[in-house]
Amino acid sequence: MLFVLALLSALLSALLIVVLKPLLVRYALARPNARSSHRVPTPQGGGIAVVGASLLVTGLAVLLFPGLDGPAAESFLVAAAAGLVLAAVGATDDIRPLPTIPRLLLQIGAVTAVVLTSDMRLLPGLVPLSLERALLVFGGVWFVNLVNFMDGLDWITVAEMVPVTGFVALCGWAGLMPLPAAYAAALCGALIGFAPFNRPVARLFLGDVGSLPIGLLVGWLLLHLAGTGALAAALLLPLYYLMDATLTLLRRLARRERVWEAHRTHFYQKATDNGFSALAVSAHVFGLNLALAGLAAVTLVWPSLAVQVAALAVGLVLVGLVLRRFSRPHPEVTR
Repeated sequence: MLFVLALLSALLSALLIVVLKPLLVRYALARPNARSSHRVPTPQGGGIAVVGASLLVTGLAVLLFPGLDGPAAESFLVAAAAGLVLAAVGATDDIRPLPTIPRLLLQIGAVTAVVLTSDMRLLPGLVPLSLERALLVFGGVWFVNLVNFMDGLDWITVAEMVPVTGFVALCGWAGLMPLPAAYAAALCGALIGFAPFNRPVARLFLGDVGSLPIGLLVGWLLLHLAGTGALAAALLLPLYYLMDATLTLLRRLARRERVWEAHRTHFYQKATDNGFSALAVSAHVFGLNLALAGLAAVTLVWPSLAVQVAALAVGLVLVGLVLRRFSRPHPEVTR
């Protein structure tokens, strides 16, 4: 069933892109700015197809397979509705930039709704419920934004999110989290359907209409994964995005920069400035994420504290090595 969901979602995503692309070319061109890695105006808005296909296919699966209509169904409906709200925010921002404060308040509202209806406890007995929820809302808002920040290079979101969603889908194949796994399979397929249009040199971008809801919905998936006791796995899967975006933010804060303004100081952006092609950067990210998914699998098979700590440590080292490589000139450039 998971394979069928992924296949249907991939086909629907590609079909929607073909249908929508003439409109996106006319109304949603992304023009190069200080943050951009592209040099010519390129249509954005492919996220409409990715998010739409993944939600439609999952909704159909819930209707056809009663086993998916379980405890997570209400949480999924809220996450889907919140994702659509952020998609509307992103679509508006793609056409005419929104002020920072209203955009942030809408993100906080969407993430809060998801956290309050997920009924997950990650650290029971260690922190009060109210504090845990506050931390989850803060982390969720940051995750939504960092996914948006990191979506600045051809194929990079595909390279990041296909391994993450594919891993969560495989958890469903193993009998864990049936509905989140079904949505993960659908989102994975939708991203694969989008990939041919976004491969370097991209003919279409996700846009904020895609990156914002994808950040929220992948965050929902990781929250449910962590809620099964697999907190280490939920941290390992998006570790590259977490480290690149967070370290970049901290460096910009230390330099007293206006962190809400467009920039080109992420490690993946520095990599292209240092001579790496967009394809090479995305290949590094994809390979790294396969390794991180392998470490996440290890923490599920051997869930002892020592194994989880060791896996997180190895993951941090691997991501650190890739960031270090991105921050230095490509070997061919130095010759």
